Amino acid sequence: MPATTTLSSLNRIGIDESGKGDYFGPLVIAAVFVTPASEQDLALMQVRDSKKISDGRILEMAPDIRLVCPHSIVAIGPQRYNELYTKIKNLNRLLAWGHARALENLLQHVDCDLAIADQFGDERLILNALQEKGKQIRLVQRTKAEADLAVAAASILARAEFLLRLQRLSQELNTTLPKGASPAVELAGRMVVRKYGRERLATVAKLHFKTTTHVLAES
Repeated sequence: MPATTTLSSLNRIGIDESGKGDYFGPLVIAAVFVTPASEQDLALMQVRDSKKISDGRILEMAPDIRLVCPHSIVAIGPQRYNELYTKIKNLNRLLAWGHARALENLLQHVDCDLAIADQFGDERLILNALQEKGKQIRLVQRTKAEADLAVAAASILARAEFLLRLQRLSQELNTTLPKGASPAVELAGRMVVRKYGRERLATVAKLHFKTTTHVLAES
């Protein structure tokens, strides 16, 4: 694509994920279809990279984005995530699988030949996964892709879904499951193991994190 082409003038799908760096909770990938017209609505909503928005505001904005833009959300819960990671043994490949799944679902409802995602690995991983399903699309991967409103919208939908599911898991366990991978997260992991046993950890946490070693060593 020529450098002079302005992506914001094109119909496109933005893709982003949430939960990749969080020990607890799912990995969520969202794909959002944006047109020049709906982009104006997103701009009025002050849509931007979810990392620059509070959790409360993300949860407020997500329903409006879902109303304005066709979208697809793929949430890979911890148990399924651990099964996939054991099988795939590579986070970038697992991400590519999730990106392709979200794209494939959305392409069943919209006609679009351009997708934009953050740079996380070999784009062929996504394209090959799509081609196996008979789908073809131009994929632009770039650093700081959230500067594009389509990707920013996807980042908000993905984060909102992650937050809601993490909250649900916390309620199920009657234990606050913090975001990220910090000493507070390790403490919560030890509490889960002490209350419910080691097997329960696999239903709420991404076990390949180094955090698991620390949690089990002190439980």
